[in-house]
Amino acid sequence: MIGHRGASGYRPEHTLEAYQLAIDMGADFIEPDLVSTRDGVLVARHESEISRTTDVARRPEFAHLHTTKVIAGATVSGWFTEDFTLAELRTLRAVERLPQLRPANTAFDGLFQVPTLAEIVDLAQRRGVGIYPETKHPTYFAGIGLPLEEPLVATLEASGLRHRTSPVFIQSFEPSSLRKLAEMTDVRLVQLLSVTGRPHGSESTGDRRSYAEMAAPLGLREIAGYADGIGPAKELIVPRGEDGGPMTPTSLVLDAHGAGLVVHPYTFRRENGFLPLHLSAGNPTAPMYAQATGDLLAELRLFLELGVDGVFTDNPDVAVATRTRMLASRPLNGCARAG
Repeated sequence: MIGHRGASGYRPEHTLEAYQLAIDMGADFIEPDLVSTRDGVLVARHESEISRTTDVARRPEFAHLHTTKVIAGATVSGWFTEDFTLAELRTLRAVERLPQLRPANTAFDGLFQVPTLAEIVDLAQRRGVGIYPETKHPTYFAGIGLPLEEPLVATLEASGLRHRTSPVFIQSFEPSSLRKLAEMTDVRLVQLLSVTGRPHGSESTGDRRSYAEMAAPLGLREIAGYADGIGPAKELIVPRGEDGGPMTPTSLVLDAHGAGLVVHPYTFRRENGFLPLHLSAGNPTAPMYAQATGDLLAELRLFLELGVDGVFTDNPDVAVATRTRMLASRPLNGCARAG
């Protein structure tokens, strides 16, 4: 079970405290998304724009760093990690990304720092769990002279994490990043797959395949040439109909296993807004409906029965409890663990 951004259903995401809680809840791996500081240090943020996940907007000393950029084809305004040194970034404090959905998490706003990859690796090794980093927008960062792959591999190797058997998976949406990593390290690699679109950076490589094409049997065989698994959006395994309910599962898990790939879908969250309609709780017209919690256990059970090898979840406690109950009653089709 993979603690998605830590136990981000209960603490501000990508903080040591969120990762620590995920480990306490029984997560097998913790997942940091990686971006770079101006001085080339890898830190954990879901994207390099940090106004939604730190208190930077309330810090007048950094007002001059507010800017607008184009990242992966999208125009984004705010404050960006690549414009801060690590020392400057360390003066900021994390805040809850989804305060309307997770108001209880706002009690921790302003308490935690933005952690470095090295700190997260140290925590994982001290607690005996694996680490599952993602290179975020690697083509963009390479284009501004701050490539992610070299410092990522260097940090892992400094901690002895360099082998296929090491408790590490590196993931990315961009095949070019994974292909580069495949030449640099023997640790396992995972190709992320979105429901729509195509990988950013494909223009420069000439690879114009969409994620849908990559998820087809031929695409999976090509992925197996440079990666060890896929991390598909869960809707690629169990699509949702127009009414929000589940449709017939696809053959993706079987196809991926046939290509020799493990399958780690994302993202499993307990709030109604992230669940299929039939697993949500309460009246959809109620004011607090979105933040109410539905039957995540049932959704997880379905995917484990379909044979996935692990899941990304904001709620590791629920995921671990689901696996424990299922293992107690019958064997699972897949190994139901990340590694």
